[in-house]
Amino acid sequence: MTPAQRSRNMALIRGKDTKPELQLRSLLHAEGFRFRLHHPNLPGRPDIVLPKYRTVIFVNGCFWHRHKGCRFAATPKTRLDFWNEKFKATITRDKEKTAQLTNLGWCVLTVWECELKNNALAIVERVKRQIRETT
Repeated sequence: MTPAQRSRNMALIRGKDTKPELQLRSLLHAEGFRFRLHHPNLPGRPDIVLPKYRTVIFVNGCFWHRHKGCRFAATPKTRLDFWNEKFKATITRDKEKTAQLTNLGWCVLTVWECELKNNALAIVERVKRQIRETT
């Protein structure tokens, strides 16, 4: 792949309204949950914010956020130093934002892309269970 083709491919990757995120939002809405999206005043701009329950949900892509043990988290074969630094910064940022939200009194859930592919309804049950435990 040429650098121009690679650049074009990378530019097409969205940060919000991804398929996994839309899928989870649809399922949560069908269960009666009402939420806000990408709240700008919260650390990390969580994908889904359930203000009534003080719960936020991050829908993470396995590749970008390095889901351990997931086949979708493969490391590219070229430019290893670049990718390792990029992944390390993402993981560090995720941990910092989770800690900040927790310190502000929010319950933080992380949903992985592969989990939604395999069993989306189990994710909704996990969200419901977490909300029951925190309220």
